[in-house]
Amino acid sequence: MINVTKTFLPPIEEYNKYVKDIFNRAWITNHGPVLNELELKLKEWLDIKHLLFITNGTVAIQIAIKALNLKGDIITTPFSYVATTSSIVWENCNPVFADVNEDDFNIDPSLIEKLITPTTTAILTTHVYGNASRIDEIKRIADKHNLKVIYDAAHCFGTKYKGKTIFSYGDISTSSFHATKLFHTAEGGGVFTSDPELLRKMSLLRNFGHTSPVTFEGVGINAKNSEFHAAMGLCNLKYIDQILDVRKRQWLYYEKQLKGLNVKFLNINPDCEFNYAYFPIVFKTEESLDKSIQTLNNNYVYPRRYFYPALSTLDYVKGGSCPIAEDLAKKVICLPLYHDLTVEEQDMICRILLRVQNN
Repeated sequence: MINVTKTFLPPIEEYNKYVKDIFNRAWITNHGPVLNELELKLKEWLDIKHLLFITNGTVAIQIAIKALNLKGDIITTPFSYVATTSSIVWENCNPVFADVNEDDFNIDPSLIEKLITPTTTAILTTHVYGNASRIDEIKRIADKHNLKVIYDAAHCFGTKYKGKTIFSYGDISTSSFHATKLFHTAEGGGVFTSDPELLRKMSLLRNFGHTSPVTFEGVGINAKNSEFHAAMGLCNLKYIDQILDVRKRQWLYYEKQLKGLNVKFLNINPDCEFNYAYFPIVFKTEESLDKSIQTLNNNYVYPRRYFYPALSTLDYVKGGSCPIAEDLAKKVICLPLYHDLTVEEQDMICRILLRVQNN
C-alpha cells in the first residue's frame, strides 16, 4: 500500500534518550527544558528571532487572530485546508473569500482590494503547498488600507522568500508541525512574528494569561505543548536537510516522468526557494480525476484530493463566487510523496497515470 504520505520517524534509540531524561526529571509539560531547547534550535535553523512552539497549527491561527485583536471581516483564500476558514469563524470573525490564481493556486492579490470595506480588519491567506504567495503585493494592499496580515504557512517548513524564511513575513505567520509535515513534532505548531510585543501577547495567550502563578493578564487558553512532542522535534530537526534534499529529488522525478500527462503542474513563485512539500496535479476534468484515483486505488495507491471542497462552499460561511478555486478543488490531487518512497514506486504510479490517460 502506498499512501499519500508516511510519517518520517527518527531512530527510536535517539528518541528514547530524550524520553529517559524526561522520565527522570518528571517534567513533561509547562515549558520544560526540551521545549525550550527546541524553540532555540528552530530559531537557529530558520534564522529567525521570535517563535513559540504550541499545540498545533489550527490553534496557531486562532492565537494569531486573538493577538491581533481582529474583528469583523477577514479576507481569505477559498483554497486551503478547512482550518484556515474554521479558525476565522471560531474567533467570531467573518471570512470573505478572494479567488485564487490559476497558476500558483494562491490568493489573487488583484481581487483583494475590491473586497475591502470599513469592517475589514485583516488578510489571512495560505502559502498553498509550500509555494509563496505574492507577498509584496499583499503587503502593499495591507499597508494602504491599514490591515493586518496573517500567513497560514502550515506547508512551508524550509521554504524561503527572497532569501529569508517565509515565516518572517506578515504580522504573524503560523505553521503546523503535524506528523504529515516535512518537519514534525507528532502534533504541534508554531507562531512567528518580528514584533516583540505580539510575541509577548501570544506567549500569554498560550498559557491561560499567566504572568505569575497567581496573576493573569487577559484571557488565555492552554496552547502549551509537551516535552515528548518537543523531543520528537529535536530528533527530526537533525535530519531536516536530508529530508528536504530527498523530497526535492522525488518532486523533480515526478515532474520529469509525467511530462507527457495531460495535467497542469504547480507554478512556483520565482522569488520562492521551494520546499517541495507536495506534488499536486490538476486534471482537465473531474471525470478524469475520478478515473485516475479509482485506477490508482485498485493498485493500492492512495493519493489525496487536497484541497476539496473549496472553502467558499462550506455550509457555515456566506461564501461568494470563487470559480477558479471551486473548479480547481474538483480537479486536483496530491500524489504520494514521503521520505522512503522509492523510485520504483514512483515509476509504478507514473505508469498507471499515463496508462489511464491513454486508454
